[in-house]
Amino acid sequence: MDRDQVETVSLRWLRRLVIAAFLLITVLPFWYMLVLSVRPIERLLLDPGSLWVPLGELTVATYTEVLKAAEDGGQGFLTFIRNSGLVALAATLLTLLVAIPGAYAVSRLRFFGRRQVNALFLAVYLFPSIVIAIPLFVIFTRAGLRGSLFGLVLVYISQTLPVSVYMLKNYFETIPISLEESAAIDGAGRFGIIRRISLPLAAPSIMAVALYDFMIAWNEFLFALLFLVDKPDRWTVSLGLSLLADGVEVPKTVLMAGSVILTLPIVILFFASERLLTEGLTAGAEKG
Repeated sequence: MDRDQVETVSLRWLRRLVIAAFLLITVLPFWYMLVLSVRPIERLLLDPGSLWVPLGELTVATYTEVLKAAEDGGQGFLTFIRNSGLVALAATLLTLLVAIPGAYAVSRLRFFGRRQVNALFLAVYLFPSIVIAIPLFVIFTRAGLRGSLFGLVLVYISQTLPVSVYMLKNYFETIPISLEESAAIDGAGRFGIIRRISLPLAAPSIMAVALYDFMIAWNEFLFALLFLVDKPDRWTVSLGLSLLADGVEVPKTVLMAGSVILTLPIVILFFASERLLTEGLTAGAEKG
């Protein structure tokens, strides 16, 4: 084998080893969490390091306890899932409702301060969330929105809207303007062009932004704790999981079952939309 062949084969195997290492690092913790969630606590105490569960030891009692209502002796995660789902879906839909026309306007229309608006979209993320947490707490308390899921939705929209507009703007700029000009010549108005030309072509990017917004709203903890701490019936999944983690009397198997319930919806959504997510995140990178 000459030098070129040796380097090609070496790089091929090195790439495979690196991919296998990353898979091990990412999959092993989730696998161990899943194993712990389906093991009886007494078997876990006897062999805590086992990565396999014999069929005779499999149990779903931990999930039953996690999902059962609190008044029935469970942890009430069904309520938490419902709250998180409502908040995440509402935040995602409302963010897209504002971000899509906003991104289109920035990418296609010419107006005073356009360059400055582009910079402001990302300048929002120069400030950590904790900086605006207290002012938002005071404002929402005076407005009577503290403790409500609607108030939490508004907070999540303010957190995800700037980057959503920025991502969609980059994608809209990759759509040939000649397509829109042709539609305008044929008599289509601005809204007709957006609905028939721009939105169908921007579908991958819109899906990527929707998944991003949903994941942020589903997993967020700080603002959920700040606004809902005194309303247990309105807690989200992340708050419910923190309750399990702080409870000394809660078995670790039950805690792991709650962790799986928190993680699994995002994992399923990601893999179901992985192709669209990848296309949407990378599209417009050159031009944007």
